[in-house]
Amino acid sequence: MSANLLAIFYLISGVLFILALRGLSSPETSRQGNFFAIIGMAIAIGVTIISIGNFSTGFIFLLIFLIIGGSIGAFIAFKIPMTAMPELVAGFHSLVGLAAVFVAISAFLNPDVFNLGSPGKIKIASLIEMSLGAAIGAITFTGSIIAFLKLRGLMSGSPITFTGQHLLNLALGIIIVGLIIYLCNTQQEYLYWSLIAVSFLVGILLIIPIGGADMPVVISMLNSYSGWAAAGIGFTLENSALIITGALVGSSGAILSYIMCKGMNRSFFNVILGGWGATEESSKSISKEQKPVKSGNADDAAFLMKNASSVIIVPGYGMAVAQAQHALREMVDTLKKNGVKVSYAIHPVAGRMPGHMNVLLAEANVPYDEVFELEDINNDFANCDVAYVIGANDVTNPVAKTDPQSPIYGMPILDVEKSKSVLFVKRSLSPGYAGIDNDLFYRENTLMLFADAKKMTEDITKSL
Repeated sequence: MSANLLAIFYLISGVLFILALRGLSSPETSRQGNFFAIIGMAIAIGVTIISIGNFSTGFIFLLIFLIIGGSIGAFIAFKIPMTAMPELVAGFHSLVGLAAVFVAISAFLNPDVFNLGSPGKIKIASLIEMSLGAAIGAITFTGSIIAFLKLRGLMSGSPITFTGQHLLNLALGIIIVGLIIYLCNTQQEYLYWSLIAVSFLVGILLIIPIGGADMPVVISMLNSYSGWAAAGIGFTLENSALIITGALVGSSGAILSYIMCKGMNRSFFNVILGGWGATEESSKSISKEQKPVKSGNADDAAFLMKNASSVIIVPGYGMAVAQAQHALREMVDTLKKNGVKVSYAIHPVAGRMPGHMNVLLAEANVPYDEVFELEDINNDFANCDVAYVIGANDVTNPVAKTDPQSPIYGMPILDVEKSKSVLFVKRSLSPGYAGIDNDLFYRENTLMLFADAKKMTEDITKSL
């Protein structure tokens, strides 16, 4: 295949990736966006294989690995539950980072194959590109592994900090820059391996101090890292498809991370570099013995809802764990038949990844015009008769506005406490992912519904 024809097909795949991002910006067009992404990736992979032009043993191995990888991906896509989607995304990010590292290593050890020069005489520009790609890819790999372990519950979701952590990260960052400069001057192989090893360590140290409340930002940030790693390798290989795709993923992930930080009233650099929430308060549990809690049952909740004129649903990770979105939709349909106005309030970081709640509600065919973001619905809580909180915790916690010592202080929350009545569905009074007690549990207008979210919602529907 000629270079011009190859460039045209890569351009087409790049346009499809842009259309995919456009489609994914709204739940209504997300399926179409995914379709564009699939077609674009199929074109890019197919054209790359054809461009090899050498149907040798290596080509056969390539097809075998594509079939194996594609089969694993398809199996995971069919089997993975929506509750495990955040850790799946983190796991996939780690693979993208590792792939970038492997390609960078291959380019460094065999530069003549990629027209980058010869061993020990690699073009400086190419050496810088492959070094950056390898470093960012290594950081993405280990950082994503830590994120996966935290999300999966195999590692504590609380911030892990130690004295001198920031200085160590700064020193390692300087070491990475120094290794790249020294590598460009000497092109010694051990320097390249040292660069990758230090980058693996940085990925771990960057993510362990980040608390659970900031995990959606971490997922978005790692998505951005994987994109920049791919773009760096794309420049090395002079592959326009990798450059376009990497730049799109990197820039969109960075913009999303910034938007989420802004929506949480957080500093982007504090979250990324400092591990926001690493305070002693986050590991302490507020004494509950002297705080009265009002609890009720499905009949109590049904009575309040049936006599309400407006109800706002606040979904959270507990809804995802219980897979209660379909039961919730059935309950809402019953309320509408009784003339009750129902809306859904979504916090930017509800769940474990950006858009987690939107995806679950879309799965239950909840109308898009009933789902509102925090800034669009927060003022409505003051005029709301009943707020039905189903598994949301940290995003409804009033201490974010009142306690400067709290790890979530300053984060905009859904003003659920302003509703006339709050129905809070939760298995127990245990703290949320940020590790702090929710003051909303003990408010006078709050009725705790201790049960599985799905079963409680189904029981309320029967009572209605």
